[in-house]
Amino acid sequence: MKTYGIIMAGGGGTRFWPLSTKAEPKQFLNLSGKDILVNETIDRQKGFVKQEDIFVVTNETQVPLLLQRTGGRIRPDHVLAEPAARNTAACIGYAAMEIIKKYEDGVMCIFAADHHIREEEAYTRVMREAVRTAQETDALVTIGIRPVFASTGYGYIKNCSVEGKTYRKVEEFVEKPDAETARAYLEAGCYAWNSGMFVWKASTILRYYEQLLPDVYSCLTAIGDAMGTDVEQETIRRVYPDIPKISVDYGILERARGVLMLEGDFGWSDVGSWDTLDTVRPRDEQGNIVSGDTLLLDSRDCVVYAGEKLIAAVGMQKVAIVEGRDAILVCPLAEAQRVKQVVETLEKAGRTDRL
Repeated sequence: MKTYGIIMAGGGGTRFWPLSTKAEPKQFLNLSGKDILVNETIDRQKGFVKQEDIFVVTNETQVPLLLQRTGGRIRPDHVLAEPAARNTAACIGYAAMEIIKKYEDGVMCIFAADHHIREEEAYTRVMREAVRTAQETDALVTIGIRPVFASTGYGYIKNCSVEGKTYRKVEEFVEKPDAETARAYLEAGCYAWNSGMFVWKASTILRYYEQLLPDVYSCLTAIGDAMGTDVEQETIRRVYPDIPKISVDYGILERARGVLMLEGDFGWSDVGSWDTLDTVRPRDEQGNIVSGDTLLLDSRDCVVYAGEKLIAAVGMQKVAIVEGRDAILVCPLAEAQRVKQVVETLEKAGRTDRL
């Protein structure tokens, strides 16, 4: 059975404002110093997915930029354009219907475009095993990450071992916990971080849509019936905005029975905000992470990203200073999650020129 890679690249990455903007969201940023995140995501699938079998689902406004920045990595007809953002259930269902209607059924490996993997060989081994598990069991398979600290920023998966199997049985999906609960999860040893990476057959996930999300499924069926016809694009633009807005986690995975999990220990990070940048970039002797033209005096544990101007910092500790094209951010790294509030406040004020 053929294996397909599905990369979800429609997000905004607001916590990386002012570098991440609506015109150039997080997946197009080079945070590691090597390549932009979406290219790193495409390239790391080579160990278990042929490049010609990779699809990217993105907002239709981002298609030209995606094709330009990916430099021929993705076939233009494998870029699936969403006319409206309808969350991950719509995104994944659209890709599953595309595969079923235009290609042969196969195993879908689904990833976000803006995550980082440090140990790619270990990652490839886990993903190959996940593909084999999906083929043999016809189950929904998710990748749980072995937690290395008591994170309050990730959802968790409670799981248990299955005798003689490499996979584990999912018992419960848990929302982001408070600090005390996160510490208890870490100590218990039967909880994994929810990575948002999934593996399953296209035909299998569509059966779950039909059973658990019939309203979503009816929209996907209307789109699927038009695929390969002269009215395909017109139908997508008309029907897609009416798809109920729900995540695949909440709509299907948390309600499905027999979900399986493979544990990953390969240096995964969702690189969610400025205070997590050390997962992709090394710190210097003073604990700083810098990019561009910077001058730091007596400053420690800072993140400083310069654009066209020199950024000089004196006597600073644990702050982020970031120069974007149209704005500058200064905040304590402990408050980095609140950058999203800045974006929301500017949106409410109608200051979209800064976003």
